Amino acid sequence: MGRDQHSISRKDISPNALKVLYRLKDAGFEAYLVGGCIRDLLIGLKPKDFDVVTNARPEEIKQVFRNCRLIGRRFRLAHVVFGREVIEVATFRGHHSGAEDDENVNKIASLSDHGQILRDNVYGTIEEDAERRDFTVNALYYSIKDFTIYDFAEGMQSIANRNIELIGDPDVRYREDPVRILRAIRFATKLNMQLAAKTAAPIPQLAVLLKNIPAPRLFDELVKMWLAGKGFDNFMLMRELKVLKQLLPQLEKLLKQEPEGKAFQLITRALQDTDQRVAQDKPVTPAFIFAALLWYPVEVRAQTLLIESGLNENDAFSIAMTEILDDVQRNIAIPKRFSLAMRDIWLLQGRLTKRAGRRAYKLMEQTKFRGAYDFLVLRAAAEGGDLPELAQWWEQFQFTDEANRLELIQQLGRAGQERPKRRRNYKRKPSHD
Repeated sequence: MGRDQHSISRKDISPNALKVLYRLKDAGFEAYLVGGCIRDLLIGLKPKDFDVVTNARPEEIKQVFRNCRLIGRRFRLAHVVFGREVIEVATFRGHHSGAEDDENVNKIASLSDHGQILRDNVYGTIEEDAERRDFTVNALYYSIKDFTIYDFAEGMQSIANRNIELIGDPDVRYREDPVRILRAIRFATKLNMQLAAKTAAPIPQLAVLLKNIPAPRLFDELVKMWLAGKGFDNFMLMRELKVLKQLLPQLEKLLKQEPEGKAFQLITRALQDTDQRVAQDKPVTPAFIFAALLWYPVEVRAQTLLIESGLNENDAFSIAMTEILDDVQRNIAIPKRFSLAMRDIWLLQGRLTKRAGRRAYKLMEQTKFRGAYDFLVLRAAAEGGDLPELAQWWEQFQFTDEANRLELIQQLGRAGQERPKRRRNYKRKPSHD
């Protein structure tokens, strides 16, 4: 597709990406922008990053750029660093078959018993690289040489049809990299497109393969799913395609019992609020979303422990938190800084009910108070009962003056809701020495 047949202009491309493209071209290599940045520019979105592909090998790229570092074992990549912006440069991928016959000793691929690619430094041509890409809308190449867009997999047609479609046999492609299941869902919601029938059909059966993905990578992918502005849509599509039950079976069990019950209400509200915050460019955290996803599984487990073991409420809840988090960590490696924040949010839910005396003031000094209060508001909307009144009390207490705060605490005592426990003064028994 020639320059006069598409809408992409160099003024819409990162200046640093252009530097990389021109320097590779001047060094005698082919150089193209590829994938999502081309797709996004064509449909009027602002690309988050600009990726480059070339026939230069990683070591050759490093020789061209002093500000370059090579990363990755599974996929060998070059990162060209310009301050905070990193331009990722990849070498054309080739097919696995026939690697022994190629004079290039770097053509090495390793697959698991499930067909998953473990190591893939197989280099090839631009045509082979296009076939190795995951979705048709990502197999678009913009040449810096003549400003032409090369479309090897009818990606332009997929954009016109608003379709997300895998290149090749979906069964094989999902087995090569099960994360493509999540990427398919994420692209469909991000781009407001539909999953092609052939692309969607194998997902419910093959979603179990996500358990073979390293837990840290799975956490990173889920953060993209739930904290990039389309969390609610992604969650709903994950449920529909039976993906959620492979990732969070503890939650799926509750949702199956009550499809639109309090767990569903809490999670969807948390995701919708997060989507709104992303749209307003406000900060979001995985801790809050994962706290919402796992709150009711923890609560159910705590109730079971109370009945079966005779523990007190605090001990049962503490053990339940640990058990559920340990269980989830086997598949999804939630970093400690987030899991600790989740625990704080959960533990403060019980403490927010205890407001007498100086307790309310002390609670407001807690680092995670605001997150715990926001969580309480969502629970109130999901559960009802006494929670809306409790949430309203805390809202008034936070945003009023000192005199009204004292009055709010005194009203608790008059209503008989809370009274501080009196300390017993034990008199020392007289000595009989």
